[in-house]
Amino acid sequence: MIRCANLSAGLLGTRLTFFVAGFGLAAWAPLVPLAKERLAVDDRMLGLLLLCLGTGSVIAMLLTSVLNSRYGSKPIILAAGLGLAIILPCLAIADTPVRLGATLFAFGVSLGSIDVAMNIHAIELEHATGRLLMSGFHARYSIGEVTGSAAVISFVSLQCGSLLSTLVCSALVTIAIVTAWPRLLATGSRQQGPLFVLPHRSVLLIAVLAGITFLVEGAMLDWSALLLVERDLLAEAHGGIGCMLFSIAMAAGRLSGDAVVARIGDRATLMLGTVLMVTGFLAVVAAPVALIAMAGFLLIGLGISNVVPLLCRRAGKQNVMPAGIAIAIITTGGYAGMLVGPAGIGLIAHLFGLPIAFGILGALMSIAMLSARMMMTDHR
Repeated sequence: MIRCANLSAGLLGTRLTFFVAGFGLAAWAPLVPLAKERLAVDDRMLGLLLLCLGTGSVIAMLLTSVLNSRYGSKPIILAAGLGLAIILPCLAIADTPVRLGATLFAFGVSLGSIDVAMNIHAIELEHATGRLLMSGFHARYSIGEVTGSAAVISFVSLQCGSLLSTLVCSALVTIAIVTAWPRLLATGSRQQGPLFVLPHRSVLLIAVLAGITFLVEGAMLDWSALLLVERDLLAEAHGGIGCMLFSIAMAAGRLSGDAVVARIGDRATLMLGTVLMVTGFLAVVAAPVALIAMAGFLLIGLGISNVVPLLCRRAGKQNVMPAGIAIAIITTGGYAGMLVGPAGIGLIAHLFGLPIAFGILGALMSIAMLSARMMMTDHR
């Protein structure tokens, strides 16, 4: 068992790591409409550019599963966190599609690396303590998303400029990751066995469900601001508010997620989430005024909040393959959804409009959550 002092430090370090990952990703969301205007591209081209982010993430995840097996998660978390801090300001100044695509690819590499490493570390910490911790860690990710998007929106609204906004965010990311690194615990032994094994079908199913969930979360990040702006519900400078409210609701749902799962079980948690999420998508797609759309984003965030933590916990509990490799496969599957999602949503939006695209997202997420509910075993 971990000593109390080490446990407190380990919890703080892990929470900061999840916060950094969410903060760095969400700081990009309010910059999407600005980048589209700066480069003068349409939805289809923007979707292809966002594809670079998912591509970088997926490639990094495949490599991170190998590196983590040999060197552990701590050095990967440090390198990826500092990578986010360095690359973020470059997203604000990329002035051609090629440069923005290359920068998004590098940004995706950092995001993918830290995502795999921090989830492996979190699962190991859960096993070492015997406590339900995953939803709480992912809540810090959501809090990071709220803080990151709110910070950039505030600076841009104050006419500080996107470059200055991202430089301040990069400084905060650097401070957080440097603070977290020495507190992370070496909770698991480095694997000396095979670096990769063929994934079991049950793990592949979880990865598919994670892919659909990440697709929806990525759409909220990349397209929610454009949906609100193009429908004249909000001004361009405030377009990121929808994503911010979505992230706030996710954080609230995840902060209470471990207690809710312990009380009512995995299946009931997912069923409740499905009802909230479907209602939210209907509100967002049909909203005649901004207030209804904002309520919809809150419901979607609450509904989807505990899906990824439950899937990660499921991966950690399965015994058909090493937990670290299973986490990497599931996280890679998740970012595969982010890989396909931006281009797919951009194409649908180009052909039919963003409201139709968001309606399709709601249908996909409903199917995914009901499928996940069927495979979950209740843990109370």
